[in-house]
Amino acid sequence: MHPSHTLSEKLLDWNQPARRAAAEAWIAQELIRRGRRITGEIEQVRLRPWSSVLRVPVQGGTVYFKAVARGLAHEVGLTCLLAKLRPGSMPDVLAADPARGWLLLDEGGLRLREILQASPGLERWQATLGRYAGLQIEMAEHSAEILALGVPDRRLAVLPRLYAQLVESPLANVEGIPEALTPGERARLADMKAVVEALCAELADCGVPESLNHGDFHDGNIFIRDEQIVFVDWGDASLAHPFFSLRTALVSMENTLGLAENAPEFAGPREAYLEPFQVFAPLPALRESLDLSARLAPLSSALAWQRALAEEAPADTRRAIPSLLREFLELNDRF
Repeated sequence: MHPSHTLSEKLLDWNQPARRAAAEAWIAQELIRRGRRITGEIEQVRLRPWSSVLRVPVQGGTVYFKAVARGLAHEVGLTCLLAKLRPGSMPDVLAADPARGWLLLDEGGLRLREILQASPGLERWQATLGRYAGLQIEMAEHSAEILALGVPDRRLAVLPRLYAQLVESPLANVEGIPEALTPGERARLADMKAVVEALCAELADCGVPESLNHGDFHDGNIFIRDEQIVFVDWGDASLAHPFFSLRTALVSMENTLGLAENAPEFAGPREAYLEPFQVFAPLPALRESLDLSARLAPLSSALAWQRALAEEAPADTRRAIPSLLREFLELNDRF
């Protein structure tokens, strides 16, 4: 996020009548170009400090407009790149304006979350993870293009430096909320800098190339369309170790399917995710690397929050970074 682009400024910007009118005019113009007509009222279905989403009824279905904050503008270019390289894994991009952070997307299908709520089970997740792993393997060859779009660089070589900056940041050391880090936890985090360096070096030796990490890979950002698995919402994406993505996926399975942390049922999804990566290393080595990556994965999530939030953010978002840093400590306490 741009340092001067505060939370209140962003919210005011999303809600300005002039901006809304300009967005609706752009939507209508782009749809006309494609022979489609708006058939009803445009509805705001999501408003966050960092993004706004509008649902637009059109002939034959629905399309979605998304506006992202300046610090997440890479989502527009990245979505277009993925739609070009992996069209079956993305919703159709009807229009894009990278300078304004605007996207117009066709509907992606049914959300995996609602599908799982109606028919619980892990089979859909296993197919999804295999598909996603394939995307990551392919995108590893496009690292330069990904970085050129402004996607954050959180590769293992730079992660220790980013960690050191994070633990000293105001967002990590926020006070006055229940989740605030204790003085003891802050001291331990400062002492963990060398551990982070060692973990990154060990994980780098596993042979799996760094690639695209979605950053928010849960069942609300996965759609099923004609049995095609479609991925959306790349605002938290980064160039990082691919295995970091599994952390959020497992939490999503826990929440939607009511599974306990580290439940034995997760063995199937983990194996389904790792199988495509056998082009780089044997399965036993990949399992070890996945376990190692889990000790660093909360840091990747915390860095995504750091980029999205302003220090003026409300408590329900300010708690995220301290909570993730505490999770990092707890995970590494087991070793």
